[in-house]
Amino acid sequence: MLKSSFIFLEKITANKEKKIWQQGIKDWNDFIKAEKVVGIPKEKKPYYDRKLREAQAELLNDNSIYFSGLFPKKEMWRLYDYFKEEVGFLDIEVDSDGKIIVVGISDYYNSNFFVRGINLEKSILEKELSNFKMLVTFNGNSFDLPKLRKQLGIEIKIPHLDLKPLCVKLGWKGGLKEVEKLLNLKRPVHLNGSPVGLWKAFHASGDREYLDLLIEYNREDIENLKQISEKINRKMKISFKQTQNNLKPQENI
Repeated sequence: MLKSSFIFLEKITANKEKKIWQQGIKDWNDFIKAEKVVGIPKEKKPYYDRKLREAQAELLNDNSIYFSGLFPKKEMWRLYDYFKEEVGFLDIEVDSDGKIIVVGISDYYNSNFFVRGINLEKSILEKELSNFKMLVTFNGNSFDLPKLRKQLGIEIKIPHLDLKPLCVKLGWKGGLKEVEKLLNLKRPVHLNGSPVGLWKAFHASGDREYLDLLIEYNREDIENLKQISEKINRKMKISFKQTQNNLKPQENI
């Protein structure tokens, strides 16, 4: 999807991107090789060619940050397939005052958890985040990332995919738990409680069992993020390819 995208180029809207596809220009190489592109002024095409070659070079260098500020937030999913093996799934838990108590980050194989009073520190989290080329959250634009920025001073520079707007677009409305139910993603019965309650119980009793349950709760969140990401990606790819393939060729090209 990434190499078929032109929407990250200056003044290329979704409609203009479709018009480019209509000309049989399906990817960056097609665009660069084309002598002319209808809708693109002749004097402007060399500039776009340079920007596409620049994007190709950045991909070759595995530099995902280059694309972070270029793609509209609702189109960040297009980067998912390319950086899939280096995606981090992130979810935070907060206490009754809205303070971060747990940050869970996982790739497709391993998960790491950062707990207040134990290892929840800016330098440690930043080192963990440096392992990834892209970040996936649910409602992270409104919740997780602002919390990390305000409370820990952590700025996310890699591309960030927030699943919630895409879920809404697909008709899967509600919070993470509601989406899980809609998609029949089940979690153990003993993990349907409140992370706030578990944190309070841990502090009141000092019993490690409550902290372990809280971490397990967070683990389920990020594991379900992975499944939701895959389901969304499949649907968005199908829609993307249908749009490309069903567009009627422009006349007089």
